Amino acid sequence: MAAGSTGTEFLTTFAISVPEGTPAQAVDDTEAREAQRAKELAGQGRLLRLWRLPGPSRALGLWNAESPDEMRVILKSLPMDPWMAVETTPLSRHPSDPAMIIA
Repeated sequence: MAAGSTGTEFLTTFAISVPEGTPAQAVDDTEAREAQRAKELAGQGRLLRLWRLPGPSRALGLWNAESPDEMRVILKSLPMDPWMAVETTPLSRHPSDPAMIIA
């Protein structure tokens, strides 16, 4: 997705819960594939920002997708999807957003 695209921004909150007994190598491999996929999605203009949240294995993400269905497909493409609980919120511009105010 090119810069300046007209997609919808989505805010996601992730909580990762690796199943007990998962081998450490499987966790390491999945985390490496997750990092690679995040890089790919960022390069496509889908993943805009990521933040760590307080607490174990929690994160906040800002995304751009054409629709809620496309957002679901993007999230399902993440290697850690089977271990994630995700809350997704579509965002819309606020009329007083400083980024929208032209000086």
